[in-house]
Amino acid sequence: MKLKITICGPKVHDVGYMPTLMELAFSLCLRGFEVFNDELNDQQSVVALVEGDEARVNRFRKMADSTQPHLASVESVLVEDYQGEIMPAWQFASIGTFSQMNKAIPLLLEMRDDIKEMKGDIKEVRKNTDAIPQVLEEVRGI
Repeated sequence: MKLKITICGPKVHDVGYMPTLMELAFSLCLRGFEVFNDELNDQQSVVALVEGDEARVNRFRKMADSTQPHLASVESVLVEDYQGEIMPAWQFASIGTFSQMNKAIPLLLEMRDDIKEMKGDIKEVRKNTDAIPQVLEEVRGI
């Protein structure tokens, strides 16, 4: 069985929909799976193509309709039969891994730089507070 599931709304891109649906597809052991961002009627959409036995595909459909990432804003979920080719799920996962790494690497590098800067700030603060125990002893002695 093959389905095309289109999730539409004002905010369905860049909220984690693709990895969420991929994880769902793998948890159901679907043999075919693809997902991509698109637009429908001037609105953001995420399209999932799924292939597998009828029971698993129907479970995916129900869960995709009721599960969404925290930051998503969904207005409709359209489901239709699909006759085209669908990539094997393992193959799509390999491609998806590189896509997600390309998004994550710049963020991780920025975080690394921020942490280095914070460590420098912390060393300065510590240098300014090293005298506190000595001052405390002097105050106690008064």
